[in-house]
Amino acid sequence: MSYAKRFYKRQFLTRQVVNTELLQQMEELLNQYFDDKKAVESGMPTVQYLPDQLNYTPNYLSDMLRSLTGLNAQQHIHQRMIEKSKELLSTTSLTVNEVAYQLGFQYPQSFSRSLIEN
Repeated sequence: MSYAKRFYKRQFLTRQVVNTELLQQMEELLNQYFDDKKAVESGMPTVQYLPDQLNYTPNYLSDMLRSLTGLNAQQHIHQRMIEKSKELLSTTSLTVNEVAYQLGFQYPQSFSRSLIEN
């Protein structure tokens, strides 16, 4: 069993090029999600949304992200949401409430709370 665990962890080190491409695909997927305003219709992207779109399991994607960036999938989604909210607040005349709705939050208080927690 320990051999299998070592092999599983080693693949993240030896497949850097493939994992970096996967990270870029995920970044593009999140950017597209927010730019196409899917968040307004469907809410924040879930951890399950990303692996479904990239044809990986949630655990594998989180492990791969953690090995590359130090963040799991949920943390990565929240980081992208924070970056997008900063962008919208600084480049548009949208209010905080409007940005919250545009990013898929049903209640602006939830948006504010998620920013404080991160």
